[in-house]
Amino acid sequence: MAIGFDKAFGLHPQSLELRSKQAEVIAGNIANADTPGYKAKGMDFQKMLSQAAKNQQSGMSRTHEKHFDVRIESNDGLEFRIPNQPDTGDGNTVDVQVERNLYLDNSMHYQASLQFLTGKIKGLKKAITGAQ
Repeated sequence: MAIGFDKAFGLHPQSLELRSKQAEVIAGNIANADTPGYKAKGMDFQKMLSQAAKNQQSGMSRTHEKHFDVRIESNDGLEFRIPNQPDTGDGNTVDVQVERNLYLDNSMHYQASLQFLTGKIKGLKKAITGAQ
C-alpha cells in the first residue's frame, strides 16, 4: 500500500514555502526602509494558501513525458501595502516597526508548521518501522 504524502502532510509543505517567500518579502522591505521612493510590498497569505489548496485538489499532473503540462503558473502574489503612516517626504512607505512585527508573526507560523510536519514524519516513520 502506497503512502499518500499529499494526504498525510496536507497543505503544510505549501505553507512553509509561502511563509519562506513572505519572510523574504518582509526582509526586503526592512532592508529598503531608508531607500527613497521604495514602496513596501506584501502578500495575502490566505489568498495564496487557498490558491495552493485549489491547485492541490485539482490533482492535474503529468504522468507521462509525452503529456502536455497543463498547470497554470500564477503571479507571485505580491502587492503594494497601503501605508499606515504619513509620507515622510521621500516617498518610502516602509514602517520598520510594522515590518518587524509581521516578520515575527510569520516566523512563529513557520515554526508551527515545521513542528507539525516533524511530528507527522515521526509518526509515519514509527508506523513504517514499527518502532516504539
